[in-house]
Amino acid sequence: MDLRDKTVLILGGAGLVGLAVARKMLERKPARVVIGSLRREESEAAVAELAREPLAEGVSLGAVWGDLFVPFALKDRPRGEVVADPDALSLLVDDLYGELTEEVLDRSSLGRLLAEVNPRILVDCVNTAGALAYQNAFLSAQQLRASAAEGSLDLTAVEAHLATLYLPQLIRHTQIVLEGMKRAGTEVFVKVGTAGTGGMGLNIPFTHSEERPSRVLLAKSGIAGAQTLFLYLMARTPGAPAVKEVKPTAAISWKSIERGPVKRAGRTIMRTDASEALPLADAFGPGALEAFTTTDKPLEGVYIDAGENGLFSLGEFETLTALGLMEFVTPEEIADNVVREILSHPTGKDVVTALDAATMGPTYRAGVLRSLAIDHMETLEADAGIRSVAYEMLGPPRLSKLLFEGEMLARIFGTLDAAADLDPDDTATKTHEMIREDDDFRQRMLSIGIPVLLPDGASLLRGPDVKVRPEEGLAADDPRLVDRGWVDLRPENWKRWAGRCERLARELRDRPGVAQGSTGDHEYGDLSGKIRPGRVAAWIFRYEDKGERIKR
Repeated sequence: MDLRDKTVLILGGAGLVGLAVARKMLERKPARVVIGSLRREESEAAVAELAREPLAEGVSLGAVWGDLFVPFALKDRPRGEVVADPDALSLLVDDLYGELTEEVLDRSSLGRLLAEVNPRILVDCVNTAGALAYQNAFLSAQQLRASAAEGSLDLTAVEAHLATLYLPQLIRHTQIVLEGMKRAGTEVFVKVGTAGTGGMGLNIPFTHSEERPSRVLLAKSGIAGAQTLFLYLMARTPGAPAVKEVKPTAAISWKSIERGPVKRAGRTIMRTDASEALPLADAFGPGALEAFTTTDKPLEGVYIDAGENGLFSLGEFETLTALGLMEFVTPEEIADNVVREILSHPTGKDVVTALDAATMGPTYRAGVLRSLAIDHMETLEADAGIRSVAYEMLGPPRLSKLLFEGEMLARIFGTLDAAADLDPDDTATKTHEMIREDDDFRQRMLSIGIPVLLPDGASLLRGPDVKVRPEEGLAADDPRLVDRGWVDLRPENWKRWAGRCERLARELRDRPGVAQGSTGDHEYGDLSGKIRPGRVAAWIFRYEDKGERIKR
């Protein structure tokens, strides 16, 4: 890929790896490089640093900032402040747990950023797993239970806990980044991920807890793994950019080696002293705070700056990176692999490609046996005089709806060509008669939770269970309900089916035959021209619903 006319957005670009990627990008002379960071001062400082690079000449540099996991209105507020504000917290939880609507996407910090920058290349160096895991759902759960035990549980406490749960946040983040990239026309997305333990096992000795390993650290690894699988699925989604993940499995170092005040999370550690010892029984009581003094002098020393991982002393760095422990990898090596993958030069370090190669997909044997299984099921149905249609165990309910509607067309018209010429009003009348007169057919729908909307559009046949029912705030006549899982006998639905049958029949006629090579996809029963409900439903899912598999 030629980067010369491209816009590159680097999320987490002010960090150790992000800056290394940005410097490497400058060699390829992209039109624009935008650095994203949590805080304004970080992103602007990174841009100023890049601007001093000789290779930055002719490259437009920009800075953006804010929390990517919250609505845009909250992006510059500290997480603790958001959680402490009931209105802000409610907005955050609403956007996490509701459907991904246009409104949610437009008001999200990440969604708006992607729409404004329109990156052709997106590199995500944010420590997503750490950002979510260190919200500490375990501590939040303890506090929630304590509030419940005291009888002081309220909505704000519940929402504060909901806002810490990892998977809802990661799921919404994944949805927003995919939709945002599709709208922006992003061509390549590279995630710099993590294993959560620096490549070590569950015996990792480096942890911010006496547990080994800590639950929070395991949560970080779990989130990192879940994100990798989401990226694997994203790479199999039509319309998505090329998706890659480079996952360092060692400590990442270093940015600089200096002597001076030591800072933790951006704040200088002040010298503290204690002149008198406390009895152990009193050391953690109310009076313990009076037993020490904090001076106005900073703690100083020689340190190695490991970026977002913090500042390490000589001994800490020597221990961490020792042979047989976490060891380390440089940010420049990571950046080399990121940029090479963007340029379509395989590095062997893309986790998504590795999963593609290591997972088992469809097999030749299964394909051969499929036709035998279908033939045998058809024989059993013919012998018993049964058309099973659907049992609603595969899902979604939309599949059962399509199969039953397709079965009605198969019984009335037989072939795709005949159904393509159907009269919508006449078909509505005939299918209504079929529903009234065929008790077995009607019962098969209602028994599995699929209701039947009658031709007038104002009345419904239903059983005790309805798989798709109105949610709170959704009217019973909302068209989404019908589309998701109601058999629809209205004329407008049969008109839609006529168009489907015409398109499918034309596709089969125009498709190159087997004598013309392996160009076309040939499915079971295609050449017969008969309406096969399963085949038609598969075609709808593949093309109309854009659910096609693009990797095997």
